[in-house]
Amino acid sequence: MNDHKFRHINISKLGPKLLISLSILCFVLFSFSLIVQFLFPYQYKEDYGSITLSTKQEVLGATLNSTDKWRLYTSLDDVSPFFIKAIIEKEDKWFYYHFGINPIAIVRAAFNNLKSGHRTSGASTISMQVVRLLTPKKRTYFNKFIEVFKSIQLELTFSKKEILEIYINHIPYGGNIEGIKAASVLYLGKNPEMLSVAQATMLSIIPNRPTSLSIGNYSDLLLNSRNKWIKRFYESNLFDINAYESAILEPLNIKRRAIPKITPHLNRKLFKKYPSKKIIKTFIDINYQLKSEQIVKNYARKIANYSIHNLAAIIIDNTTKTVITYIGSQDFYDNNFAGQVDGISAVRSPGSTLKPLIYGIGFDQGIITPKLKLLDVPMDFGNYSPQNYDLHFNGAVTVEEALGKSLNIPAVDLLQKIGLSTFLQKLEICDFKTISRKKKYLGLSTALGGCGTRLSELSGLYSTFATEGTYSPIKLSTEDTLNYKQEIISPESAFMLTEILSDLRRPDLPNNYQNSTNVPRISWKTGTSYGRKDAWSIGYNKQFTVGVWCGNFDNEGVQELTGAQIATPLLFQIFRSAYSSKNQEISSEKVPDDINSRNVCSISGEIPSTFCEHIIDDWYIPTVSHFQKCTCQKMYFIALDSSYSYCSICLPKNGGYKKKLYPNYAPELSRYYSDEKIPHEKPPIHNPYCSKVISGVAPTIVSPVAGRTYYVTESNAKLSLIANTSNDVNYLFWYINDKFIGKREKDATFFYSPTVGKNKISCSDDKGRNSDIFIFVK
Repeated sequence: MNDHKFRHINISKLGPKLLISLSILCFVLFSFSLIVQFLFPYQYKEDYGSITLSTKQEVLGATLNSTDKWRLYTSLDDVSPFFIKAIIEKEDKWFYYHFGINPIAIVRAAFNNLKSGHRTSGASTISMQVVRLLTPKKRTYFNKFIEVFKSIQLELTFSKKEILEIYINHIPYGGNIEGIKAASVLYLGKNPEMLSVAQATMLSIIPNRPTSLSIGNYSDLLLNSRNKWIKRFYESNLFDINAYESAILEPLNIKRRAIPKITPHLNRKLFKKYPSKKIIKTFIDINYQLKSEQIVKNYARKIANYSIHNLAAIIIDNTTKTVITYIGSQDFYDNNFAGQVDGISAVRSPGSTLKPLIYGIGFDQGIITPKLKLLDVPMDFGNYSPQNYDLHFNGAVTVEEALGKSLNIPAVDLLQKIGLSTFLQKLEICDFKTISRKKKYLGLSTALGGCGTRLSELSGLYSTFATEGTYSPIKLSTEDTLNYKQEIISPESAFMLTEILSDLRRPDLPNNYQNSTNVPRISWKTGTSYGRKDAWSIGYNKQFTVGVWCGNFDNEGVQELTGAQIATPLLFQIFRSAYSSKNQEISSEKVPDDINSRNVCSISGEIPSTFCEHIIDDWYIPTVSHFQKCTCQKMYFIALDSSYSYCSICLPKNGGYKKKLYPNYAPELSRYYSDEKIPHEKPPIHNPYCSKVISGVAPTIVSPVAGRTYYVTESNAKLSLIANTSNDVNYLFWYINDKFIGKREKDATFFYSPTVGKNKISCSDDKGRNSDIFIFVK
């Protein structure tokens, strides 16, 4: 009875003592953990390769890490949930409950090993395995003690989720493959979130035996091991009977694959731009990318017959301003023709592709409207005398014709009127880097390609036309966070440009009709650089902007290389491939609220006067567009026999005259008609007996060019004297250094021998109006 009482007293006192002891132990452990965490935090340095992903998370490309291993980062959220369950079930069932080491497992392993006399089981937790993977050392008892200590450090430094994430990204899979992402992509050709039960099981067992379960020589062993663990996982209730039966029957279907190499030019660009990023998410649409790549490769073989070897293409989603297709060359691995050069980023001459912006600014400044007539005749702009592509001129043309036919003189003349600085400022806003850097060296020749641009920049500009004239930077990846909007041209101007550039009657429509069949309505512009070294074609609709460049990276010109004949057919093929249905409905162009239609004279494109007989419709921007009245004709008083014209001073007082309208040509147009011997109606000469000096426009000397320096190499060299005059002029009188040298009819060219030094050239018409210029002769 006393013994019973003694035991009762000891037991009753044991509870509080045990509680106090446990409390002290917990405090000591807690204090120890804080000291360890504060003084000895686990040092972990990430070392992953970089990976680029498509918009649907497909792998586009990847790089090795610093130790030449395929170690590609993935988060737990992007891995099959069953794989996570399987790896924990197999490696560490108590992972979420221990603090880095599992005492029960250690005791059990020690007992089994002592009993058998050799190592039969281990006690490593996932945390301990992570330490071993990050800092591999020879297996000794001392290193085991260090491993235990570091695993506690690891647990105190990182969360369970972070530790598990490190683990699945470092487990070995044989050779230089590490981590579930690399193994899944290189062995199965898929992302780890798409793994089946059988595949996840297989990839959960390889890390324990990466050599003996090699996929090359031991496939039967791998299959048997996989099925054994499928059965174990089923018995552990990780999945149901249906999943079990399906997994057991699933073929192994595993082999070593190459890392995907889609969009290699873009991958290289992004890896260089973001060297520390483990994952770079792009907006590439694999479907569009692969279809367009095949089109470009096939087309490259076709035009190789013309000695044209390089191509590049880009597709922009206009609604998001993201690049969904990026093809830097005809073939990245084409070593014969510099396939690794990125044609999208290469700086090339843009030819005529910048002209739409010039016209867009002209619309917004009220200088032009689509039906307004412009002059396409020989003109000098200071020291710059541009020519058309075909070396011919067209006289008076509408704005629509000038832009649709890509005529040079109207574009340069308009650029001079809108202001070069205004034009360059717009291009700077659109992030034209080379133009921004060299703008102080650029002149009017910029309108015709006398500058450097990139295909990406030009495509971004045309995407602006597709989004009502508002520019926003195009994005290659989610790392491109620059996001702003700025109006480059008004929605009204963008609408008029789009209407003009979508005209199917344009001369740059592909010669082969099949190239443009089943293509949605698009607006496009071509460009050909000087020397035929670059051919461009850029098109857009509401949904996409497609940019195409063709040429040679070695800068060799080719006679057949033009935007219309070489680049445009490829543009239409790519656009057609972007639409799966031939009858796919494309949203029509919305007419802006602040644009109206008005009647204009068909001859001048200006507001009709009383004499205008033919009227057409034209778009205009109220309160902005020009409102000049048509002056395409002028009333003259002429003799009854049409021999003379009269002014108000010499008008016969007793009648004997009649009124008649004559074309009122601009002097430059009149000169062009005369030089080209184009018949055109002119009023009769003015009454030679009239003594009145008529006020009006003085002659404009167009040759030689004012202020220009001329170098004379031969003693008998001569310069031509040419002036544009009003219709009422018949004769011109020429003077050199105030000395009269001759009289000529107004349309005749006069030649003179210049003297070295400064030359003053004067021209007077038969109405007494005079102009002077100075040139320098050396």
